[in-house]
Amino acid sequence: MTNKDLLHKANAAITAGNHEEFLTYCTDDTVWEFVGEQTLRGKEAVRRYINETYLEPPEFIVEDLIADGDLLTAVGEISLKEERGETRYYRYCDVWRLRDGKLHSLRAFVIGKSGSVIEDV
Repeated sequence: MTNKDLLHKANAAITAGNHEEFLTYCTDDTVWEFVGEQTLRGKEAVRRYINETYLEPPEFIVEDLIADGDLLTAVGEISLKEERGETRYYRYCDVWRLRDGKLHSLRAFVIGKSGSVIEDV
């Protein structure tokens, strides 16, 4: 399985609401850094985060997926349902490092999506 295939399968597990299957694609000592926000260390911390954050399965749109050695970068959009029932939309750039065929570390750059587009005229 290629690194791109691995991420597609992991994302499919998340969007199906299968958090435990998703975690099988991660190393036990996985580290997730949400740049400027927080860092999660270990599979249990990631389990708590996804159980608390993904109240309903998120929807991903992967626009670009770039693989180079043990690095994999995904750029796209994600939507998350919040506690009040509102859906929030975000743009993201995830930089994954793989180790032994699993997702080992994540550096995630995430910003809210306003929906406005600026174009040159």
